Amino acid sequence: MVTTLGLHNVYAQDSTAIEFAQTITAADLRKHLEIIASDEFEGRETATRGQKLAADYIAKHFSNLGIPGIVGDTSYYQEIILKQEMWDTVLFKIGASEFVFMKDFYGFSHSNESGSASFSEMVFLGYGINSRYYNDYEKVDVKDKYLLILDGEPTNKWGKSHVTKSKRSSSWSWNVRKKIKAAEEAGALGIFIIVENMEDKFESYGSRIRSKSLRLIDESTASTDDKIPNIFISTRMRDEILLSNGKKIRRLIKKIDRKGKPRHLTITTDISIEVRKEISNIITENVLGYIEGTDLKSELIVVTAHYDHLGIKGDDIYNGADDDGSGTVTLLEIAEAFTKAKEMGFSPRRSVLIMAMTGEEKGLIGSSYYTDNPIFALDNTIANLNVDMIGRTDTFHRNNSKYVYVIGSDRISEDLHQINETSNRAFTQLELDYRYNDPDDPNRFYYRSDHYNFAQKGVPVIFYFTGVHEDYHKPTDTVEKIEFDKLETIARLIFHTAWELVNRDERIKINPDYEAE
Repeated sequence: MVTTLGLHNVYAQDSTAIEFAQTITAADLRKHLEIIASDEFEGRETATRGQKLAADYIAKHFSNLGIPGIVGDTSYYQEIILKQEMWDTVLFKIGASEFVFMKDFYGFSHSNESGSASFSEMVFLGYGINSRYYNDYEKVDVKDKYLLILDGEPTNKWGKSHVTKSKRSSSWSWNVRKKIKAAEEAGALGIFIIVENMEDKFESYGSRIRSKSLRLIDESTASTDDKIPNIFISTRMRDEILLSNGKKIRRLIKKIDRKGKPRHLTITTDISIEVRKEISNIITENVLGYIEGTDLKSELIVVTAHYDHLGIKGDDIYNGADDDGSGTVTLLEIAEAFTKAKEMGFSPRRSVLIMAMTGEEKGLIGSSYYTDNPIFALDNTIANLNVDMIGRTDTFHRNNSKYVYVIGSDRISEDLHQINETSNRAFTQLELDYRYNDPDDPNRFYYRSDHYNFAQKGVPVIFYFTGVHEDYHKPTDTVEKIEFDKLETIARLIFHTAWELVNRDERIKINPDYEAE
């Protein structure tokens, strides 16, 4: 018998949990993935035919397992109305000079509304930051002004940030929405962000900029959350705007970086912009499978993975076998393991919600919608186990593929962290790698998958992940590259952790020093 020191004694008979974990097999995972990540499903892009086919496959799997529909008592779908937008016209002139979209400047259609503007005055406002230790808005009135700001944040020659007072960068460096919001709150009419490495930005974001964007809308009004214009401009455009002020601005930037003291300057120049978009409303779906518990059924855990991917681009189908076909088929197998346990008289005490999320690739849309419109109260949701890309081995683990990255497990509940650790020691013996759980992780994976929306609501989370690889977000992310034995082991770890969470006497506790972000 395998020892389960630290696990709840109701499952001291380890053979029970092991028996149902063993129904999760590499063969079944492969069978599902060869369908989910096939060309027939057309890359599963949100709100396309391929995504609908995948949703139907997942719903039919739940139905075949005997899981009843819970939305309106018959449906497995939580429908989400989205606004679909794409650029039609984008024009930008400085004086008599015209600049080219996606060469000299760019903007995202979802955060800019159609319209036009002409003005002859703007304010250079440093980095456009409003924080405790550094505030560009202090002692300057920018109401009804257009702002020119720098990307990133001020740092001295030793790399110390004037925002954090340490070598750790703040979210102002990577979350441009904070800068847009600060400008909006100060009454600015628009914001123009100077980008030093424009070509790198186009390589990273080019497909997102050109393609249709999706965002949630308010169903009662079908309106948008209007934002002020926010355009990213090249250094060439910066120089055209500054002209005779160039040297003065460079001196101001040096002073800002050296001393951490904000500086601003009013600039006179003639600018005109015009943006027009094509807009329509479409529908997508989260797919929910609910396995009701027994004496503690009002509480539940949520196991999630996103089933959308990038769709078709040109002649290429982005099948997304690892991202996140691997997580999607893990959900299907965990659902089957719990339903087989229930059929054999081992119903979970707490309920289990297996949820395939839509729109993760479009900005965590499905999880954002669910956590704002939960089917089951978040106060009774004791944990979220999220699975996103667990089928490959990255460069850090070439000599040991038996690992999984664990992200977020201790941030809200140390109990959750310990349960996952103990389950792994008892049943799967994987290397649990916590490198991406570091708050200073430059990749910021903690913020980049569906668990984060649960964490923002105070729900304890674990994000299971095996890292990026050379096929990430490429059409070469295909089924034959998935390591199914490894996928099986990680899926079983997630099942064992879920099993303990739903069957223990006490719900896991929130860390006493936890503060919501």
